[in-house]
Amino acid sequence: MLDKDLAEMYGVPTKRLNEQIKRNRERFPGDFMFQLTRMEAEFLIREGLIDNDLKSQFATSNDKNGQYKLNLKSQNVTSSWGGRRKLPYVFTEQGVAMLSSVLKSKKAIEVNIAIMRAFVKIRKLVYSYKDLAEKIAKIEQSHNKEIGRIWNVLNRLMSDEKPATGEIGFKVS
Repeated sequence: MLDKDLAEMYGVPTKRLNEQIKRNRERFPGDFMFQLTRMEAEFLIREGLIDNDLKSQFATSNDKNGQYKLNLKSQNVTSSWGGRRKLPYVFTEQGVAMLSSVLKSKKAIEVNIAIMRAFVKIRKLVYSYKDLAEKIAKIEQSHNKEIGRIWNVLNRLMSDEKPATGEIGFKVS
């Protein structure tokens, strides 16, 4: 999760959230939190994965191909109106859990519990798909010839490739 999204959920400015993290840096090793690289941030902006709110906080310009390029040193980006001079931080599940020890308000605890429950639900969903894939693989192995033909047809139907067809009609010379 991005620092901006977490700060919004906790009801604090992103700047304050990041200040608390800097004061307690030993609680946030690299597998709990990391900072996006310029390339990663540009990719997220280009793909529309960073909302317009965050995108507008960065000074951006378009390159020759119309792609967004970050300009973090722009004089237009000042902290007085909430602009960012640094790339966003991203928190893993463990990093979000650690935030409850840094942000000690009642709201922070409630939000943290909700986020942890969401992570648990996502993990269960991922495992259920994994279990389903394993069951299908076992069925396919036990009925390999019959189901194998069905899978081949389904794979051909789902592929983007068009089957080669011959010309229809008569040729007059």
